[in-house]
Amino acid sequence: MTADERVSIPIDALPQPVLRYTEEGDRLTVDATNDAFNDAFDDAAAGTPIEDLLATLSASDTPSVDRLVRGNSATATLSTQTGTQTYRLQRSAGGESGQFLVFSPVGGEQAGGDSVGIGTVASALTHDLRNPLDVAEARLRAAEETGDGEHFDAAARAHDRMEQLIQDVLTLARGDAVVQPEPDVDVAEAVADAWESVDTQSAELDSADTLPKVTADPGRVRRVFENLFRNAVEHGSTRNRTAQQSDDAVEHGRRDASQERQTGEGNREITVTVGALEGGGVYVADDGSGIPQSERETVFDPGYTRTEQGTGLGLAIVERIVDAHDWQVSVTESDQGGARFEIRC
Repeated sequence: MTADERVSIPIDALPQPVLRYTEEGDRLTVDATNDAFNDAFDDAAAGTPIEDLLATLSASDTPSVDRLVRGNSATATLSTQTGTQTYRLQRSAGGESGQFLVFSPVGGEQAGGDSVGIGTVASALTHDLRNPLDVAEARLRAAEETGDGEHFDAAARAHDRMEQLIQDVLTLARGDAVVQPEPDVDVAEAVADAWESVDTQSAELDSADTLPKVTADPGRVRRVFENLFRNAVEHGSTRNRTAQQSDDAVEHGRRDASQERQTGEGNREITVTVGALEGGGVYVADDGSGIPQSERETVFDPGYTRTEQGTGLGLAIVERIVDAHDWQVSVTESDQGGARFEIRC
């Protein structure tokens, strides 16, 4: 994959103020602004020189546009619609989609309420996408050299993983919490569809015969189960592989049967169980390594992960979707010592 084929995301998806600009010599001119920028500073007209815009917004010394032209960052205290805020201004090249100036609040504050910051977005779109990109490139190269069609399947799986990563990041970055509920959504059907869409390796699903029907957004409910299943497989099954086997699985984008199931004592396949809760709701439990009690309060925080392959976004997505339905989600220990997520509807 070439540099020109890198993934880009729309600026309105970002929680931080961002403006797109054009550059002619040493002159930077506003081309467009995102919603977060408009909320913080009001609209900036297209064609406005960035130097003039910053002079208007500046609550102290105007940052040097020369520094930005040279590709460096600058820090400025700017007047917002609600007061003043110090921002770190950073240029970011977006390839064919343009060039951007990102306004990152200094001091831990974020535009966009409870959405994740641009640092998390950037991390997921660079670090977390790196592995599936490498896998896809290696597999396509192998297919070209050998003609073996199985490499195309592996490349397709890598691209599916990238799409899932992008959607998770955008859901959090946009503060996406809108649901379109429908009556009588069949949880059993959502569970079956989600299990089929996730790389469950050699894990087994044990789903109760009777699961409730709920008023919910069917696509979002399926996403909840996809992320819980993926979490169970990625976190719960790490004890089933040695470090070298795990590295090999990442490098080659797959897990051989010998890597998926070990014969030694204490090493076995993961079983994921889905059942109904008394009083309404469902649970998803596994017999994996579980979640330490000390981490259960932070398990839904963006960035939480216990594996190198995890994005740390899946469970945060689960909580956001559950909250949007006015449900509650909690985590405890399963009867087998693994993780148990309870969703009360």
